[in-house]
Amino acid sequence: MIRGIAAAITLFAVWGISAAAPAADDVWIEPRCGKLSFAKLGPFVHLADGRILCLQGNTTSVTADGGKTWSEPKPIYDGPPPGVPGNSVAVRTKAGAIVVVFADRSTFQWSWDNARQAPADDVNLDVWSIRSLDEGKTWVDRQMILDGYCGALIDMIQTRTGRIAVPVQDLFRNPGRHEIRPYYSDDDGKTWRSDQFIDLGGHGHHDGAMEPTLAELGDGRVWMLIRTNWDCFWEAFSEDQGRQWRTVRPSRIDASSAPGHLLRLASGRLALVWNRLYPEGKTEIARSKNIQAAEAAASWHRQELALAFSDDDGATWSPPAIIARRAGGGLSYPYLFEPAAGELWVFTRFSKQLGLTLKEADFLDKRKGAGG
Repeated sequence: MIRGIAAAITLFAVWGISAAAPAADDVWIEPRCGKLSFAKLGPFVHLADGRILCLQGNTTSVTADGGKTWSEPKPIYDGPPPGVPGNSVAVRTKAGAIVVVFADRSTFQWSWDNARQAPADDVNLDVWSIRSLDEGKTWVDRQMILDGYCGALIDMIQTRTGRIAVPVQDLFRNPGRHEIRPYYSDDDGKTWRSDQFIDLGGHGHHDGAMEPTLAELGDGRVWMLIRTNWDCFWEAFSEDQGRQWRTVRPSRIDASSAPGHLLRLASGRLALVWNRLYPEGKTEIARSKNIQAAEAAASWHRQELALAFSDDDGATWSPPAIIARRAGGGLSYPYLFEPAAGELWVFTRFSKQLGLTLKEADFLDKRKGAGG
């Protein structure tokens, strides 16, 4: 069994470790962007009084001045394992509950058997949930929702009906690959259900359906973009706010083997940040062919981070703007947050952790319609 590249990638994906940070000046940043002054990576939620709460592993902190200063970190859970918060997604519901779904770092076990081309029997990374009914002061209803292995959590939303939807990646074993279990809650995260799984096939420790992001569309459907090794995001649509997903197909959005992040903005637009299939201006790239990782030779282009906007629920997009570039790669696992209307925080959370701030309007002045 190995604990080399596969194990390292998995650890990065759950924010368990970070690669040695290179010099700050090796990252080119688009001039319309600025660097955030703090090193937090989120997720973030808005509180009722206008402050912003940051969840960082098993702690929370709060800012009242847009990130200039933060309160001292406060633990979420201080009891014995299991159920210790790690990589998480969060949402503040219409009723005021802060719901957090997280990978339980205390259960982490990973190794891959090259001879069998299969995960070890003890591979594990459970997913739990917890929630706060008092703006993050105390936490209740801590519970396991997935007994399995989830490489990384990317997104969670509440729909207009009040349903919370969170797609959880899980590891299949025969053959080894990843699939997605869409969980949902109709009681503000007190209880959870999952009625299906999305399996795209594949074989390898980084193959299958991985690390999806979500957005609710204007017609009430929920749209999921799924990381694959097949040169584009695959997409799935739910007609019932995240319970069942009946339409699953390749999307028209090119992408390398890396997750993206969708966000519905206050303006009504969708924003997408992701790693495109090829570097800007190119139509080819060296592909990784590792039968232990995946059946297909995939693009792992993570040297550039792209941003695009859509006014029509993803039917067309603005020309993708490269907002950061680094020859050494690592600009991946992005996360978007809108601290104030029209302002965006953009984070990368893989080996090169970066926080940027930008104005939505600055990237719309010279927009031209583009196909999805």
